[in-house]
Amino acid sequence: MNGDGPYYLCWEKHSEEYKNELNRPNVDFSLKISVAAPNGDYVSHCGMWYDKKSKSVLVEPVATEPAYRKMGLGKAAVLEGIKRCGELGAIRAFVGSSQQFYYNIGFKPYVTSTWWKEKQ
Repeated sequence: MNGDGPYYLCWEKHSEEYKNELNRPNVDFSLKISVAAPNGDYVSHCGMWYDKKSKSVLVEPVATEPAYRKMGLGKAAVLEGIKRCGELGAIRAFVGSSQQFYYNIGFKPYVTSTWWKEKQ
């Protein structure tokens, strides 16, 4: 690492034991982005779930260690993941959250809904 920006790590380099804990159908570990601090600690993560048929990506989960928030690392992880998915043919990305973080990096509401429930 040279300190010039976030250092991206592919999950393919993680131990087999760790990968087995996360292994699920349709997992592409090259779309699981980890960001390391200059000291080598993992400080941010973003997972991407790409569906080739719909050419859509679900961005989930995104997390950053509290001491490293507000430094752009989560944003960098999300944008790197979207870039990788775009290279595979993705044309849209979705998040299942209305957190301001996503609006700040360019996501906009796509659809909203209201659930009605019978009074008890």
